[in-house]
Amino acid sequence: MDFEFTIATSKSFDVAVRAVEEASAAGGFRVLHIHDVQATLAEKGFLRDPLKIIEVCNARYASQVLLADVRIALMLPCPIAVYVQGSQTKISTMRPSALVDFFPDAGIEKLAQEIDDAIMQIVKTAACATSAQ
Repeated sequence: MDFEFTIATSKSFDVAVRAVEEASAAGGFRVLHIHDVQATLAEKGFLRDPLKIIEVCNARYASQVLLADVRIALMLPCPIAVYVQGSQTKISTMRPSALVDFFPDAGIEKLAQEIDDAIMQIVKTAACATSAQ
């Protein structure tokens, strides 16, 4: 299984960011914070194409994985990146199912797959051209 999932979208960068926020809420996840990496780096004189990291969390899922192994906190909340590469807007996320490889003794295989399915749906829904543009 891949560690990450990336999908290109025909949406503009700002529309894609809003689409991730909306799809997260619709999928039962709360947006905890949005890091504007482009702006942060620009403050230090480093220019780059647009990049925002959207941290999302579902409290039930977070509680369950933390009970299994508190060290999973190192990989929370779930990050979804929206960025421009060349002239293409992309949405990318770490696959929650990859947590099993990092924490093989936690016994979270089924839960990690359930979270993976939810996060993948958020990314796919946000990238979908038929969503609000």
